[in-house]
Amino acid sequence: MAVDEALLEAATEGHSTLRFYRWSEPTLSLGYFQTYKDRFAHEASRDCAVVRRSSGGGAILHDIELTYSLAVPEQHPLAATRLKTYRAVHFALIAALKRWQIEAGMLTCATAPRPDGGREPFLCFQRRSPGDVLVGCHKVAGSAQRRCRGAVLQHGSLLLARSPAAPELDGLKELGGKPFSAEEFTQAWLQELSGVLGVAWRQEQLPAAQRRRAAAIEAEKYAAALWTENRGRSSGLH
Repeated sequence: MAVDEALLEAATEGHSTLRFYRWSEPTLSLGYFQTYKDRFAHEASRDCAVVRRSSGGGAILHDIELTYSLAVPEQHPLAATRLKTYRAVHFALIAALKRWQIEAGMLTCATAPRPDGGREPFLCFQRRSPGDVLVGCHKVAGSAQRRCRGAVLQHGSLLLARSPAAPELDGLKELGGKPFSAEEFTQAWLQELSGVLGVAWRQEQLPAAQRRRAAAIEAEKYAAALWTENRGRSSGLH
């Protein structure tokens, strides 16, 4: 999360970055507006590490999945509207899935309000929003954004397989009947993104200045229990 925020800051200076990553242990990431205590109601992930994202949406269990982030300056064509950024990334994902003979589609309309007026499900992949990627009726990918003056950060998750820490969610392995290599799929997705965006990505390590900035953000914000449990409101963290 700290690296993504450092990339967002770099985007305000004109840098565009696409990042794919995995998690070293099963981790629950809470959406910015979610209440920390709600995580204890999800029994399967109670023992997992937990972080809070700077973007909204429902909780994501990062385990057998692929996470990405895209940070671009606000004047970039992709940053024009929230849905335009979603569509570019998700259409490329849908095209990549076809290489494995998996037919996916993108949700284009909002779902009806809950008839009981109740709260949305805790987990992101049990919610439905325009731009989500579905295989049949199952959500396999979703994204969220954070916009600041000068740049946009979009990050999201692709479910590769069902996790023991979120057994109610099927991934591509269950839906497509075959295992997926995260590395192989990353390359396919990247190739499709290059075509959709009309750019050639240059692979490189995170620059030293951004590594230092990410470490500082982590220490000041994401490593603080106050941020994770209370969004840092009483400490001035933001």
